Amino acid sequence: MKRKNPALLFCGILWFAVLVGLDQLTKYLAVSRLAGEKGVPVIPGVFELFYLENRGAAFGMLTNRQWFFAAVALVMVLAAVYVYLRLPEGRRYHFLRVICVLIAAGAVGNMLDRLFRHYVVDFLYVSAIDFPVFNVADCYVCVGTGLALLALFTVYREEDFSFLLPRKKAGDENVHKA
Repeated sequence: MKRKNPALLFCGILWFAVLVGLDQLTKYLAVSRLAGEKGVPVIPGVFELFYLENRGAAFGMLTNRQWFFAAVALVMVLAAVYVYLRLPEGRRYHFLRVICVLIAAGAVGNMLDRLFRHYVVDFLYVSAIDFPVFNVADCYVCVGTGLALLALFTVYREEDFSFLLPRKKAGDENVHKA
């Protein structure tokens, strides 16, 4: 396998650390300033800060299955790292690198909560549409996933993802299918 550009790897690790750090900082602030308080309106009737300890997944599903969610997050992180490391170095793939970092940072941010707090700290609430309370890591995963779908349907073609397939070894082309 060709050696990867260390700057790309360093950039990915740096942005991952910054994003996870930002997520954990916002959750720390939510715990220290919002726990036990009523919601704090940011834009009255539209958006507020509202502390919630989420022991399940989205919408509180599968409550108290922390190890299951940690395992799912681990799979997401491993998939994002695998894709990131396999991406060709060209500029054309920078967008996919950003997507991988967003998804991995979001998964790790919530996984850290599940492992160390045994719940996920949620505190962002769009009251105008009564949307479930969420956090910064959730934003990373949702934005990353949305960008991935957008990219798949508008920017990239099927052949742009050939890097994900296992490399053929010499002699593979001579194998006959039954």
